[in-house]
This record gives sequence, structure tokens and C-alpha cells, in this order.
Amino acid sequence: MDLKKIIKNDIYEILKGYLQIDDIVVEYPKDRKMADYAIPCFGLAKIMKKNPNDIALMIKDSIKNEIYEKIEVVNGYVNIFLNKKKITKLILETILSEKENYGSNDIGKGKTIVIDYSSPNIAKPFGVGHLRSTVIGNALKHICEKNGYKVIGINYLGDWGTQFGKLIAAYKRWGDEETVKKNPIDELKNLYVKFHAEAEKNPDLEEEGRKYFKALEDGDKECLMLWEWFKNESIKEFNKTYELLGVTNFDSYHGEAFYNDKMDKVVDELKEKGLLETDEGAEIIRLDEDLPPALIKRSDGATLYITRDLAAVFYRKKTYNFDEALYVVGNEQTLHFKQLKEVLKKMGYPWYNDIHHISFGMVLQDGKKMSTRYGKSVKLYDVLLEAIGLARKYIEERNADLDNKDEVSRQIGVGAVIFNDLKNYRTNDIEFNLEDILKFEGETGPYIQYTYARIQSLLSHKQNIKIDYNNIDINEYTWNVVFKLYSFGEYIRRSKERYDPSEIAKYLIDLAQDFNKLYANEKFIDNNKELTEFRLTVSETVAIVLKVGMRLLGVDVTNKM
Repeated sequence: MDLKKIIKNDIYEILKGYLQIDDIVVEYPKDRKMADYAIPCFGLAKIMKKNPNDIALMIKDSIKNEIYEKIEVVNGYVNIFLNKKKITKLILETILSEKENYGSNDIGKGKTIVIDYSSPNIAKPFGVGHLRSTVIGNALKHICEKNGYKVIGINYLGDWGTQFGKLIAAYKRWGDEETVKKNPIDELKNLYVKFHAEAEKNPDLEEEGRKYFKALEDGDKECLMLWEWFKNESIKEFNKTYELLGVTNFDSYHGEAFYNDKMDKVVDELKEKGLLETDEGAEIIRLDEDLPPALIKRSDGATLYITRDLAAVFYRKKTYNFDEALYVVGNEQTLHFKQLKEVLKKMGYPWYNDIHHISFGMVLQDGKKMSTRYGKSVKLYDVLLEAIGLARKYIEERNADLDNKDEVSRQIGVGAVIFNDLKNYRTNDIEFNLEDILKFEGETGPYIQYTYARIQSLLSHKQNIKIDYNNIDINEYTWNVVFKLYSFGEYIRRSKERYDPSEIAKYLIDLAQDFNKLYANEKFIDNNKELTEFRLTVSETVAIVLKVGMRLLGVDVTNKM
């Protein structure tokens, strides 16, 4: 049921001799007490050459639909009040019928989106710096699927480059297989750090690293074996973090190395199309006056990120025939993606405009970048364990007899970290303070989880008796909740249109707050069985939507806390 569409159609039937349906605007008034919907008639007045108030009166006198309770005209606006009993019955019954499918749409039916997200670097710790790409990308995958799209999740691993030659050199000099197997990421990182420390004393080591990388590029069996081992051990370690986060739905792990044999074809095409220029030995593409040239090959013949990203986007277009390609990468890469799109445009590919850089800000702690602490990388896994531990402490204080404390602690601790990230508009930097994000009040994940758990406790009183909505008085608190439930689908569509999970997160905060106001002002378990059943039905539908919304963000809810 699309109420705005119904209203537009009803008005169009009255005014269709004068205008097109898209000329009609249906909006929310600034103050909900003024009306449920408002139709400004000023734009219509210009088209119809009439006074806006006269048009408003014409609409008021002619519009007929049982879903309207009252129509008012105020200063050139038509204010529509919905029939609360009819609409409430429709919305609650729809949610109870559709359950987890509520809010879904088929806007993306038959269309494919590829999302490039997370993308940690092999042989390095999975740091907090990769948190935002991972959780934003995961949420967008769920949101796009909810909008009917087929979505391909791509984890574009950082698995190539000179650093691997250095790592191979370090391992062959100082490495021990058993030590690496016991603690792969930390030991590989230690070897890499040792290589750089030793290279300061012995510059010849740098050349040794380059030689090993060249051998790797040339397919040396031993170097390839070591590289594969480092990669596989890294992915095993990464998966521990992914499992904690609940991010286990990547469709491809093709990293940088996968595109090694696909770049020459791109360079050849650029040459054929006359786009390459030689500048001080390097090969570049001149872009528009607002962008610096794109560097395709260095003077030593080495390719760069943009060359590899061109190869990757051509492979993805051919393999998945995507309608949109999203790159969930930090704000600092904005120029890179502008150049990538401009190169595709110059190459004559009309789908260059289907490439979207989903940028995001940094994770800060006390106003400073959280990617390092005392000069060391902050492991995301350790941060999540810390959050789980703190959640466990809070649970012990609030409900010492709770069953399954380990799982509930994980749901609350990890959920709090994810929700804290996604409630903020993605391009903003976010402040990370575990004590604040784990609070059970305020705009936090635990607040929404607690609201859900409270409702599960209430629902033990539900008797599933039939409700006659004509007997129910829909007060302001109830109507605010019901109308918010109705708008869930609108937020899902808007979240996809803006590539912004915070639309969903903020909606969930508002819904939980509206429900808790209702809970504070109404007696839910009443001698009037029908009224009790109604309020519990409202509660059940709120719980369904909270659960669906949190899962879109990649957060679990829990029945008890």
C-alpha cells in the first residue's frame, strides 16, 4: 500500500484536465499534528493559472476515499488526515502477514549490483581502518537485496605488490614455518617490520626484495608457493573477524593478483584509442582540466592502481553485466575514482556513470585516527573482543541469571560497534568510545536490542484473539508508532537511492523511541482483553520491523537481555 501514490491518483482524477500526475506533490508537514500529509498548491497554481487556495478548496470538495478521515485547507495547502482505524488495521495485518519480507520491493528486479568492500591487505592485521568499509558494504548488500537487486559482494584483497617480495626475502632469511603457522598474521608482520629495520642498515636488502617480487611476477614456483601460503593463512585469520561481525557472504575473493594477466589488454586498448601519452618516460592519460592526468604506467614499466582497477571493472562488467558497481572505499580515494570514471568515459564506455564511489570518513578515538595505537596497528578482532567483554560485564550487572550469556554478549558487543558506525552518515568521521556505544539508553544498538527484548517479554501475554478495530481508540502515541511502521519501505528505498545505511539506523532509533513513549504512557496488560490484544499486536509488529531493520544493518537482536 503506497499512501502517497493513492493520494496523488485521487487528486489527479480531480485535476487531470489541467496537469500531469507528476505535477502533484505530496509531502509530510513539518508538524505531524497539522496533518498526516500535505499537498502544496502553489506549483499547481502556476500551471492552472488559479489561486492556490481555490485549487485547495476544489480538491477538498471533490476528493473521496474511505482512507481519509478529515481534509482541511490552510493557506494554499490541502491537509489530509488519514482514517486511523482503517489504516492501522491495514498496516498491522500487512506486517503480520509479510513478516521478514515487510518493506521489500522489486525496484531492482532483473538488475545486478556489484559491491567492492572490506578488502584487507594480505599478511597484515585486519585493522580498525577496515571496519567501516566492511560494515557499510555489508549493510548496502542487504539493503540492495531488499530493494530487489541481485548483489555480488567482492572482497578485493590487497594481495600483490613489492611488499610481497620483501616478505618472501624476510621469510627466507629469518622465518620459521611452525612459528608462522601458530600465529600467521603477527609473525608475518614481524618479519616485514624486521626486513625494513635491517634494510636501513643494509640497503642491498631492498634490491633483494625487488628481485623476489620479480621472481613472483615471473611465476617462480617457490615464490608462488610462499605467496599462496601467506594468502591462505591470512584469509583464515580474516575469517575469524568476519565470523564475529557476521559478514560471511562474499561472492568473490579475487584480489589484485587476479588481474595481473588482464592489464596488458587494457593498456593496448588505451593505445589503440590514442589516449596514452608519454611524459618523462611514464604513460599517462590527459583528463579534463579539473583532474590531474591518470598515470597508467611508470617510467620503469610498472602498472599502477588505476590500471589494475580498469582491468577489474572490465572483468566485472563482462562477468556480471552489472547495472551498478559500488566501491566502498575511504574519502581519501575520491580523486582516484573520479579519474577512473573519466578514463572509462574517454574510452567510450557509456556505463562509466554506473560506477559509484561510496566514500566514508575515519574512525576516531579522542579526536585522533584510530588506525594506530602507540605506533601499532589496532586489530579489529581485539576491539570486538573488548566490546564483547564489556557487554558481558553489563549483562552480569543487569541480569546475572541470563542464559546463553556468551552469545548475548557477542550480539550486544558486536552489534554496538556496527550500529555506532552505521547510525552516522558515512562520509562523516565517527568517534569510537566503547562505553558510550554500549549504553542501553540513547541512540545506540543496545537501546534498540533492549526495546526488542522488552517486546518479547510482553508478547508472552498475547492470546491471539480477534480484534474489532472499530472498538479501538487510536491515540497520538499509537498513531505515531503505526505511521512510523508504515514508512519503513520508504526508508529502505531512500537508503538504496542515497547509498546510506544511516537512513535505516536513524529510522530504527525513531521507531524504538516512539514505541517506548507509547509503553511509558499506556497500560499494555489491561482487563480489557481486546485492548490488550491490540497493544500487543502493535508491539509484535514493532518487533518484526526492528528485527528486519537491524538485520539489514548486519546486527542481531536478542530475545532476552
